Amino acid sequence: MNYRHGYHAGNFADVLKHVALVELVRLLTAKGKKLFVLDTHAGAGGYDLSDGFATRTGEAELGVLRLETAARAGMPAAVARYLAAVSAYDRKFGSSGPRLRHYPGSPRLIRAALQPGDRLVACELHPQDGLALKREFAGDRAVEIRQADGYHALKALLPPPERRGLVLIDPPFEVPDEFERLLRGLRQGLRRFATGCYAIWYPIKDDAAKDFIAGLTDLKLVTLELNLGPTIESGKLSACGLAVVNPPWKFEEAMREALPWIASHLGPDVRPTIRVWPATSPVPAPSA
Repeated sequence: MNYRHGYHAGNFADVLKHVALVELVRLLTAKGKKLFVLDTHAGAGGYDLSDGFATRTGEAELGVLRLETAARAGMPAAVARYLAAVSAYDRKFGSSGPRLRHYPGSPRLIRAALQPGDRLVACELHPQDGLALKREFAGDRAVEIRQADGYHALKALLPPPERRGLVLIDPPFEVPDEFERLLRGLRQGLRRFATGCYAIWYPIKDDAAKDFIAGLTDLKLVTLELNLGPTIESGKLSACGLAVVNPPWKFEEAMREALPWIASHLGPDVRPTIRVWPATSPVPAPSA
């Protein structure tokens, strides 16, 4: 996988991650208490789907661009909220065509859902993306941008003064030991901030993902996974997941409604799975 997220903006992995992210922030801000959000691998903030990196891969065609054409009747509320947030970001650029052109990264989706008094710290190590991220949020006092290793931020910024928080960990997975680094970082964060909600994105290529999840099953955990099936082009990522530790009330319910619907609209071979620890039965793929 290429570290620059612009190549993958709006793809099926972003759909999974961002539908869940929008719902998590909504649920965590519902009580009206101040919320701290840490995005450890934030990317550039926003992406142009009609130019540059995104056009080289066309991955958004099998992701958000497919969902935006779906009929709104019967659409799960969590999906509708996600698509509304994406459309709102696109409209900021004056887009008026029939297709989405500008796609918000995770920090933009988080920021749009925050309430007054909430706070976001977004970390990005890549110098070009870090600079783009700073430009994206210039003058926004609710957002702090750090060009830093997101794993180090787990130690430096937790626990937050707000005592309520969401941590999104979305690593590039360019190094062979990324799963080990991820597990160490997560455990370190939990030691410092045990009551925080953590959302961790991971690719599924081999047994490493299964072993990673097995190392988390002592926690209160929901995992969401999408598998595109055998028709995906060779060499491209075809399956991924999001592990949510300490999910808020009603999050699992919302995802059990949203994930099968998303899978059925992304393609006939796409398989969704939701698992909860303590273990329950996985959600089957939707019927044809």
